[in-house]
Amino acid sequence: MQEPEWKTLKLPLERPYKDDQGEHIPDLIDITQDGQQIYEPRQDWSAKLGNKFRKIFVERGHDFFDRSDRGILDSNAPPNESIAGNEKGVHEPDELVNVDDNGQKFMSPEMLFKMRMEIIPRLHVAQGEMSHARDLLSVLLSSSTPSQPPTLPAASLTSTIVTKPPPVVSVQAFEAQLLTGEKDDALRKASNILKTAAASLERGSKNSEKYWSDALKIRKVNWGLIPAPLPLGSAFGKGADKTSKDFLISYGLEESSQMMRKRAIGHMANWSAESNPLAITFPMQQKTRLRVLLSWNDDGKERKTFTNKIKYEQESSLDDTIRAAQRQVVEQEIFSELLKEAGNLSTASARLSERLIVIEAAQGLDLQFELVDAEVLEDESSTEVNDVGGAMCDLIFSTLHILLLRSHNQMKSFRLGSTGSSRQSGTLRVLSTPVILQPIIDLLQYRVFCDRIKAELSRMVDALSNTHISATLRFEPIGESGEQLVKSMVNDVKTMASGEAVLRIDHRQAIRFTFVAPSTLVANLPQATIPVASIPQLSQLLVDEIERGLLGRICEIGTELCEVFNGVWFVDEMMCRAVGRWEGCILSVTDYFVIGVSRLIEHHS
Repeated sequence: MQEPEWKTLKLPLERPYKDDQGEHIPDLIDITQDGQQIYEPRQDWSAKLGNKFRKIFVERGHDFFDRSDRGILDSNAPPNESIAGNEKGVHEPDELVNVDDNGQKFMSPEMLFKMRMEIIPRLHVAQGEMSHARDLLSVLLSSSTPSQPPTLPAASLTSTIVTKPPPVVSVQAFEAQLLTGEKDDALRKASNILKTAAASLERGSKNSEKYWSDALKIRKVNWGLIPAPLPLGSAFGKGADKTSKDFLISYGLEESSQMMRKRAIGHMANWSAESNPLAITFPMQQKTRLRVLLSWNDDGKERKTFTNKIKYEQESSLDDTIRAAQRQVVEQEIFSELLKEAGNLSTASARLSERLIVIEAAQGLDLQFELVDAEVLEDESSTEVNDVGGAMCDLIFSTLHILLLRSHNQMKSFRLGSTGSSRQSGTLRVLSTPVILQPIIDLLQYRVFCDRIKAELSRMVDALSNTHISATLRFEPIGESGEQLVKSMVNDVKTMASGEAVLRIDHRQAIRFTFVAPSTLVANLPQATIPVASIPQLSQLLVDEIERGLLGRICEIGTELCEVFNGVWFVDEMMCRAVGRWEGCILSVTDYFVIGVSRLIEHHS
């Protein structure tokens, strides 16, 4: 913005050396009575130096440089006044007398200058006395009658007023310039004060305009504005102005705890700061982010650790700044809720500290929650790799926000429902403690459980394939869709994740298993429904079902072969063998089957 013309006016204090045409301005020495200006003549430096050397030769003699005793007075010359005065007993200062090696004294230029300064005023006094005496004698001699005393004229020998003669015109000009410079300095200081005050007023006006425009922007995006408390020392008496002059920005969640709501408060500064151009201050901000880490053994060989990817957005507007602060407060609230629940887990053990939670969620699987400084995470964000483990950490991080909102929704429903005398079945409603950590632990345990079940079934399929028996496996750990899972988390529906696995042998026999989080496994057989409690029990169940299926297949083949003999084949489940009868003959295939089963079990183990 262009400044006004009065702000750019400058009065130089230094003496000008050149005029407007660039010519040199000579130094003014004197101004005569008729107004003629006398300037100092400009001399060449070589001419000045020549005059000085010429003066030396005139004062000291032409053979000044040739004499060895230069500057010493002649011994035959009469002594000067100072020497004569010393002979009479007048003492002179030692510093004004120069003495050579021979003890002779000579006059130095300093002595000559001091003598002139002492004699010239006395000569002027003597000149004045002589003038008065001359005037008196002239009056006495001009009288006609010597016998009578002379009568002096009225104007003779009377008192006169002596006034200081006016200074020279050049001195007046110099004093006028000096006075103008002093006034110019005072005007400059006054103008600087006015300029500073005007800039302060202008800056205050701009800050006020920006303050209210930012407030309207914040209110437009539906951030909460609450009246600020009165400052310390405000009057509270009758008639005092108790109106709030400022407001606070509340960006915390509605159903958060009181401590979190106090922490989620910011205010707009009414001054401009270069370090904070958005002019929003968060006094209780801790500047920490929540990091989720998962670590497990990869095939029992190497320990791998994965973490979630934290996104950082550039804070280019007021809305982005407040959202970033809200994100930090929400993550701190999640961590505080995790601290409360981690110590009361029934299916996992946890180690707790001020900013770290380590939970042994399942066998070989550790889950960590850590509050880390935002600057550290921002520096490490560029080295993160997007993989399956990182995707799981991102899923856990997002699920924690959903579970926190669900707990807030439960508390809000209870608060709104308990405002009156609401009762259900004659008893007061009791709010169940909302949890956000247990569902995460259940899902992680369910994942490890599904991995173990799938590994066991896959080993059985590989064992059958090695014995040249066709076998297929269809494994679905999650039977619900993602929309159903999210809806169950949001609406607090008591549904757990579930899935199923179907093992088909020789394209004929099918063994179906269903499992529910966190670790419930049920085998759905044609003849019964059997709950499975351990991996050895599952292995034995699979071996028994495979043996029963293979014996049944042997019976079918034997019936086809012995059809012309009217043979009968059946499975003896008590003895685990296939028996065939035709025309008085009995055949048991237990020995052959034991060989195949032993090979199967050996490969499986």
